[in-house]
Amino acid sequence: MIVVVDYGVGNLSSVGNMLRKAGADVCISNDPSEISRADKLLLPGVGHFDYGMKMLNSSGLRDVIEEFALHMSRPVLGICLGAQMLGKGSEEGDTPGLGWIDMECRKLSAHPRIRVPHMGWAQIDKSQSSPLFDGVPEDARFYFVHSYFMSCENQKNVIATAKHGVEFTCAVQQGQIFGTQFHPEKSLRHGLALMSAFVGVVSK
Repeated sequence: MIVVVDYGVGNLSSVGNMLRKAGADVCISNDPSEISRADKLLLPGVGHFDYGMKMLNSSGLRDVIEEFALHMSRPVLGICLGAQMLGKGSEEGDTPGLGWIDMECRKLSAHPRIRVPHMGWAQIDKSQSSPLFDGVPEDARFYFVHSYFMSCENQKNVIATAKHGVEFTCAVQQGQIFGTQFHPEKSLRHGLALMSAFVGVVSK
């Protein structure tokens, strides 16, 4: 069972539907007992960093997802804002993130021909091997909507990059914790391939 964590932020239905297409048994829930019994968690999110962390902290779910990820070491995938929240914080706000990965989020720089926010399709470049990309082709393209990007202190956490004016980190991993800046649920066949890979990740 994969539980999509409902903490009041994110497009839950489309994420759940893509996971089901990938063959997963899916539950969208804010019930701590259901979350703790899951095999994997997906942490969605769209919008402002501070708002996302405020909603997660006020939901009463932070302790159970931290127990799941850090102590049980079960797989977790964060998407977009959900991925950014895995780090220590963001230039977008003042609220500390979860701090599971040693990274901060920085604002993309606008240029005369580079618009921010970055909205649209971009090819990713895999930085290193990761089970999250099993079956994902080398020329895979994903859909992005963001103004901030993840900046990792340790490059070993960077598993893929993309370009929008500059090269930026678009996928991260720390053990069984994964994050993607792009939206696999909006990325058609390549998004389905990534979700299928996540469904297939084996807990260590």
